[in-house]
Amino acid sequence: MSNLDFVAEGKPADWVPLGETQTVVDPMEMFFKLPRKTEFITGSEAARESIRRMNVDVAIAYPITPQSETMQQAGYLYDEGYIKDFYRGEEEIGVMSACAGASRAGVRTLTATSGPGLMRGMEAISSWPGARVPMILMDMCRVINTPLAIQPDNIEMSFMLNTGMLLLHAEDQQDFYDYPLVAAIVSEKVDVTLPCAVSVDGFFVTHARGQVSMTPKEYKLPPRDGWASAVPAMDNENPPARLSRDAPIQKSNFISYHMHSSWQQEVFAAVERSAKYFDKYLDGCIEIVNPDADEFLVASGAAVSQSREAVRQEGEQGRKVGMIKIKTIRPWPMRQLIAALKNAKRILVPEFNQAGWLHKELCSTLYGRTTGTMIGGPRVYGGMTMPTEMILEWLADARKKQL
Repeated sequence: MSNLDFVAEGKPADWVPLGETQTVVDPMEMFFKLPRKTEFITGSEAARESIRRMNVDVAIAYPITPQSETMQQAGYLYDEGYIKDFYRGEEEIGVMSACAGASRAGVRTLTATSGPGLMRGMEAISSWPGARVPMILMDMCRVINTPLAIQPDNIEMSFMLNTGMLLLHAEDQQDFYDYPLVAAIVSEKVDVTLPCAVSVDGFFVTHARGQVSMTPKEYKLPPRDGWASAVPAMDNENPPARLSRDAPIQKSNFISYHMHSSWQQEVFAAVERSAKYFDKYLDGCIEIVNPDADEFLVASGAAVSQSREAVRQEGEQGRKVGMIKIKTIRPWPMRQLIAALKNAKRILVPEFNQAGWLHKELCSTLYGRTTGTMIGGPRVYGGMTMPTEMILEWLADARKKQL
């Protein structure tokens, strides 16, 4: 933008966007070396502070509870000059399609949605991985089942599991600050080049406050290199039609089937290649508490916090219970989970959804690889909380059944 543009927006002619005053630092320095200051803020505010340091080129928004507050905050960041371009779309499919266009142009792109908004935009979202468009999707989970509600429930995450997207599940406000920054870097790695969704259990995290340790706002991540991608950035030499309509991709013949199949194989191979980066930047794709225990709670998202408290209370009673926090849902940390749970006698999987998608993933991984008992639950959904007492009761009941 020129100074005349700034004046047209009501800013002084000598106004400098605050994003231009930030210092670019290496991701490892941002994640592990810079000093941090702790503040007591909501998950939505933590997301705002993550975006402030993300070096975002384009943010495109459409309101839906409970993510609306975060993208409203993104609008303020645009006004302050931390985001280069920002606008509100007309509906979710349009927003998700516009995000694909922005990312194809080679710029760092961000959006956010929740529950029904995610489902409405899924037609466009599911095409992102195959188009190899890296971007950040903040997903504040909420009910999608009838009767419709705005309460927390993460069943929507199951619809993204096999699209080829990268998928992280944040436990708390701290994760919702850290994970989007990591997502921005990993999604743009040349051997990955995939969109990354950072999901969080809405309201439990977005509208509640927690301690968040943050780096100084004077620093930001390096910009995206649009040319370091699996698919070239869109320009006059690589127009959008050429990316999707080169013969014989659209022909109904064996060559078309083979090319589509091999391309999907490459997308899911890229998901697996991302694991080494997440392992580096997230300090492991899983976290293990009490690794030598016989009983384990395995969880992701907000269910991890309740599991931590259950482990603590069991420890007060002289019983050692282990816990595994799964940070990356895609890539799925299969080998780490097998190694951690091969000798477990009982495995409980608490979840905030009715279907138990995490339990199903874990059962598929551990089938034939453990003699322990797999227990799908406890589960709450539709906005219900999960008292720690519920986890303890399920654990006690599982012990009685195996006596």
